[in-house]
Amino acid sequence: MTDLRKKIFENGKTVSRKARSRQQSAQGSPASSRGGSRATSQHASDEDESDYDESLGSSIVNSEDSDDAGPTPPSEALHGHIVDLLDEKRDSGRDRESKLTAYTELIRHHFSADEIDGRISELLPMLLKSIRGRRTAQGALWALRALSITILTTGSEQIHDRVYSTLKTLCQDTEYDEDNETIKVACIRTMAISTMCGGGSATAAEEFLDFLMDIIESDGHVIDAGDSGPVVCAALDAWGFVASDLEDLEEGSTRALEAFTEQLDSTDVNVQIAAGADIALLLEAAREHEEETDEPWNMRYDQDRLLQRLTALTKESSKSISKKDRRQLHSSFNSVVTSLEHGKGPGYSTARRFASNPHTGGNRTDFKDDSQEYGYRQKFRVQNISIIIDTWSLSSRISMLKAILGNGLASHYLFNPVIRDLLSGAKSEILSAPVKTEKSGSLYVPKSHKTGHGKKSTR
Repeated sequence: MTDLRKKIFENGKTVSRKARSRQQSAQGSPASSRGGSRATSQHASDEDESDYDESLGSSIVNSEDSDDAGPTPPSEALHGHIVDLLDEKRDSGRDRESKLTAYTELIRHHFSADEIDGRISELLPMLLKSIRGRRTAQGALWALRALSITILTTGSEQIHDRVYSTLKTLCQDTEYDEDNETIKVACIRTMAISTMCGGGSATAAEEFLDFLMDIIESDGHVIDAGDSGPVVCAALDAWGFVASDLEDLEEGSTRALEAFTEQLDSTDVNVQIAAGADIALLLEAAREHEEETDEPWNMRYDQDRLLQRLTALTKESSKSISKKDRRQLHSSFNSVVTSLEHGKGPGYSTARRFASNPHTGGNRTDFKDDSQEYGYRQKFRVQNISIIIDTWSLSSRISMLKAILGNGLASHYLFNPVIRDLLSGAKSEILSAPVKTEKSGSLYVPKSHKTGHGKKSTR
């Protein structure tokens, strides 16, 4: 068993006689145990921020060593992890990394706001100290991940002003080499979460969007991450996430559209796709403004030229791009072009299908006027709830939440008011009868209607 798994299982947990026997028999080979811990930690670290060790997360409450005592309740395990984290005496860099990993994995899979709210005054300084101290690059990375999910869990409006300057300083830091890129990506995402869910004002949101625009326009050079695809992509994603909460994006829209259009020529497919999504989100906001006020935005751009450039990317055939990336590029920009041409959200299909079934009688020609478009095909499913992704704003939010929470998003959607608020504008469908849950005995079922998320006014 790895050191990390031991820490997870031992915190606040009764160890059975059978488990103690196995642990004692394993003490004869401590070297292999330490080696296993390093390998596990390194493997989790080498993955993208949204790729967590699912088996590790599930093992937190399903330990194979709990034959007699039974699994530890998540709240009890979390209490143990928090106590462990706050005890920094004689911690090595590896110890701190392991503690942060265990804490992050648990709160990612299990919503436990009460426990965190009661210790946030102690947790926040500790996480900031771990970020500033940077004893190991991976320790700083897991501290950033922990901070992001802690903010999403508690939703405290007192957090943003306490963390933003530290995050921005780290984002601009040049200390790291090999891990520099990953740290900056995590920093940008954490700043976005702090701005949206930690009490960032409309003014703070606009300042952050300006910072992101500097990164995008300079191809990352402004924060010493020159020509870094992942960093520029993170800035584009964060811009869409935060912009989705602003009431008025007209000011600065021309600058933003020019920057996004320039990134369509990037050699990184992910940057191109993220830029296309931001263009669609910006034009969606302009379209909604015009529909509501009958007044167009003062945004200068050549609509025909932009549409031609976007359409060209639906047929991109460069041999320097892999087949998989080309398919993704074509699919993404087909969605963007359809959105601009038909005034729809992402993933809308204009292909038509019979509203009635011609195989139940009659000729096919009898049904030529009885057809409808397939419509929105992108959906996010949580148990028996299907959320229809019908706006680019909603798409940007779900994409960011997936990057932060991974497959823990489903659990947070069911129980976390912060996540439900972020996705409150979504249309949802109930696919079957509600499913009982282990936490409350009943499944949270959102209303199947569309309501606007409370946006920050910029006026």
